[in-house]
Amino acid sequence: MKKAKVNKGQIVIVSGPSGAGKSTICQRVVEMLDEACLSVSVTTRPKSKTEKDGIDYWFISKKEFQDRIDKGLLLEYANVFGNMYGTPKDKVDEILKAGKIIILEIDVQGARQVKAVYPDAIMIFILPPSEKVLAERIANRGRDSSDSVELRLDGANAEIAAARQYYEHMVVNEDLQQAVNTCVQIIRQARA
Repeated sequence: MKKAKVNKGQIVIVSGPSGAGKSTICQRVVEMLDEACLSVSVTTRPKSKTEKDGIDYWFISKKEFQDRIDKGLLLEYANVFGNMYGTPKDKVDEILKAGKIIILEIDVQGARQVKAVYPDAIMIFILPPSEKVLAERIANRGRDSSDSVELRLDGANAEIAAARQYYEHMVVNEDLQQAVNTCVQIIRQARA
């Protein structure tokens, strides 16, 4: 008698420098894969006018964030440009137990922490087509001062160098739909 295949949950880590398009890619991947959802991170950074608590991020105080670290409630966390970001462990476990795919849009530092706990996590790094395109994308977002753009570009180069050592999959986001399709294909192959 054959056993029915149990659909095991899967963690997919998507990282990339600011402006590479990882948020858009993650959202489109979720739209294409019924069993996929995005993890909502906690952060200490201020909420923008367009963001919604619990949808874009869980916005919490620095003290609350530290309490979560102390209690072991975060799967990973990092200081990014002076603000803390982290992934709530209980939410990830809940989705994995339901046999679904959870996409964590996190930085390289956090990805290494998650991979240590979940060695079968799929790691995808989103690359810009060039440094020039990345600089244009960051500047066109209108969220950063010129000093901040330079800081993000310096950080991007370091992040890309680190990613080349740790990530199984590098996806260049020159054509958005092609990058989305490539990510979906990577996830489907890993799940097969």
